[in-house]
Amino acid sequence: MRVKPGWAVWITGLPSSGKSTTAKALARKLEERGIHVQILESDELRKVLTPNPTYTDEEREFFYNAMVYIGKLLTKNGVNVIFDATANRRKYRDRARREIGRFIEVYVRCPIEVCMKRDAKGIYRMAMEGKATTVPGIQAVYEEPENPEVIVDSDKLNPDERAERIMETILRVFPECNVQ
Repeated sequence: MRVKPGWAVWITGLPSSGKSTTAKALARKLEERGIHVQILESDELRKVLTPNPTYTDEEREFFYNAMVYIGKLLTKNGVNVIFDATANRRKYRDRARREIGRFIEVYVRCPIEVCMKRDAKGIYRMAMEGKATTVPGIQAVYEEPENPEVIVDSDKLNPDERAERIMETILRVFPECNVQ
């Protein structure tokens, strides 16, 4: 019996832009339609792959290669995946697009000033104090997506509105999801 491949949605944006909140709202909306998904959250996956992260370019390369590989395995085996990860360089997200194929990129756009106000983890504060040196948008580059399938402005839309916009694209790109 051949398994129908799953699809992947990569939710990217600056730290504290609303990626995780958006991913959870999207997963909830999909589950309500009977569409099962697995969220691959970078913070949780880092605890396993790089338990003492340094966020160097080499470590990020390793981490995102591993994340893409896990997503590829899951989708190959029929699991739909939501990547919840900054992935500050386009090449990480582009690799996922190439290797997975059934792929949507979502840009959670948010002004850095708003991200800094939302900063529950304190990473921007640590960057300003010199205690963190590789924060995307501050000391490390964040390459915005060039052609994302969806852009949602998290300073203007609430999580459910963002999830609804993403859901519309999923249903258009993967029409088999319309069947409940």
